Amino acid sequence: MSRSNRFLSVFFFVVITGIFGYSQGNTAYWQQEVDYTMDVTMDVETYRYTGDQTLVYTNKSPDPLTRVYYHMYFNAFQPGSEMDIRLQNISDPDRRMFVDGKSRIADLGPAEIGSLKATSLTQDGKEVSYNLEGTILVVSLDHPIEPGASSTLKMTFEGQVPIQIRRSGRDNKEGVALSMSQWYPKMAEYDFEGWHADPYIAREFHGVWGNFDVSITLDKNYTVGGTGYLQNPDEIGHGYETPGTKVKRVRGKNLTWHFKAPMVHDFMWAADPEYIHDTLPMENGPTLHFFYKNKPEILENWKNLQPKTAEAMRFFSENIGPYPYKQYSVVQGGDGGMEYAMSTLITGERKFESLVGVMVHELAHSWFQHILATNEAKHEWMDEGFTSFISSLCMNAVMNQQKPNPFEGSYNGYYSLVNSGKEHPQTTHADRYEFNAAYGRSAYSKGAVFLAQLGYVIGQDKLMATLQKYFEDFKFKHPTPNDIKRTAEKVSGMELDWYLTDWTQTTNTIDYGIKEVSENEGGTEINLERIGLMPMPMDVLVVYNDGTQETFYAPLQMMRGEKDNPYEGITRTVLPDWAWAYPNYIFRIDRPLANVKAIVLDPSQLMADVNIENNVWLPNQK
Repeated sequence: MSRSNRFLSVFFFVVITGIFGYSQGNTAYWQQEVDYTMDVTMDVETYRYTGDQTLVYTNKSPDPLTRVYYHMYFNAFQPGSEMDIRLQNISDPDRRMFVDGKSRIADLGPAEIGSLKATSLTQDGKEVSYNLEGTILVVSLDHPIEPGASSTLKMTFEGQVPIQIRRSGRDNKEGVALSMSQWYPKMAEYDFEGWHADPYIAREFHGVWGNFDVSITLDKNYTVGGTGYLQNPDEIGHGYETPGTKVKRVRGKNLTWHFKAPMVHDFMWAADPEYIHDTLPMENGPTLHFFYKNKPEILENWKNLQPKTAEAMRFFSENIGPYPYKQYSVVQGGDGGMEYAMSTLITGERKFESLVGVMVHELAHSWFQHILATNEAKHEWMDEGFTSFISSLCMNAVMNQQKPNPFEGSYNGYYSLVNSGKEHPQTTHADRYEFNAAYGRSAYSKGAVFLAQLGYVIGQDKLMATLQKYFEDFKFKHPTPNDIKRTAEKVSGMELDWYLTDWTQTTNTIDYGIKEVSENEGGTEINLERIGLMPMPMDVLVVYNDGTQETFYAPLQMMRGEKDNPYEGITRTVLPDWAWAYPNYIFRIDRPLANVKAIVLDPSQLMADVNIENNVWLPNQK
């Protein structure tokens, strides 16, 4: 059976259209809190900026803190940085960052590099000592921040925006002036595992939940969009003003934009003098903002993108949980697509389906990362994989793709990873993957298959119910792999530790086969075999010569439960449990072998079996 035919069109994937505490380790759940107030001035001629930051840090941990760490991401864009050296030493460097056999960072001149440094720092009015170590600022506090206490850290800082190389920067390939992500001194996360002050080598992020109050002063000809709610729209204009309001002309060359963003863990903004700014208020939903360059060749696509964004927003809100903010901004910029709080940066000179696809994927991250904020450095598959899963469903709906299995690309990506021989367990830290390609397929493809295949294990309706409960229970928190597993257990009534362990902590593969089919006292005996190390429950479809069909279901014993019949209209027989250690499983059907037309393992093809050649039996087989 070919890969292209592995997804049988007769079976369809059906989408069924109070926060509480939880345990991590041996302690009740807690999370830190930060509140930022920042006043920043940008010089659009030199791309240098200065800022004042007041950060109120509330220690909700049980531990006194004697030091803190800030991420200073822009320092990665300097020759000799860890990001630069990693580019020069990995065998498959990111092609956006490595051109003509050279790291783009290595040749940056003084006016092209990125930089971010503190020029002063106090804690509760007292100066503290600090040391900049690449992209991490290490701060020794004047006095401990005790459990339950808050402390105010005031910093003045200065930075330079690098030429756009990865995510952030100036003058991207489509001519967007400023893509300002990872631009400010950002407090590192401290949680039940301790500090997460990882150096930046171009992977993704982990941040502290809190509130942002940000004022940005720059040339008044620039339009700004991104995270947060603009507090002075009728002073700013640029498409933000109340309809019918006459915006006063500001004297001087600059405007100050004042944004507030409640309960987020990051803040992005972008600016360009040629942005068109469109808005689309949604009924019973947020206002959508669109910022894109005034180029005739992209205008039609960007206009048509707007109702599709509203459709996608409704899809995710219905199938995961309600979008909790009052705005979402789709902003042309960056180097591809990257999610931020209430916003995304995407490149915009694309074919329409690609433009919708990148919007859908980044918008989906608003749930799987910017509401359900996993530590992407350690559990990147929960971020990229879950996003890939739900965005595939969304694209199938909003673009009317009519794919019988919208996850076929994710499964094929996973099989490619297995066949490459370069797979790492998904528990590998994102920075430690030997190959970029292996990281990408593990995070995106194998991560998406985790959910799609979980639907095979517990049932598709239970899977969608799991996602909704997961959202409700862990929104505005930092969920871990155990949390999605425990949620699925509560919804399904099954035990699923085996599934989480084998899929994410090992490189064990699934391989089941039909070993033998034989006549037995007027009936048919079917001998199944487990070849791979990862156990699974087993669905078996039997098709008879008279056109009738029936399925047989062998639950995995360690599941301690059974899924409902997923094949509507087809009779199912539930067989005795299959204990995983037994390599063979034999069952009998009460119809002669001569009446059997075909036998198929997993007719849904949602089980990620790495060898499907032995999954189908036909009468002429020997």
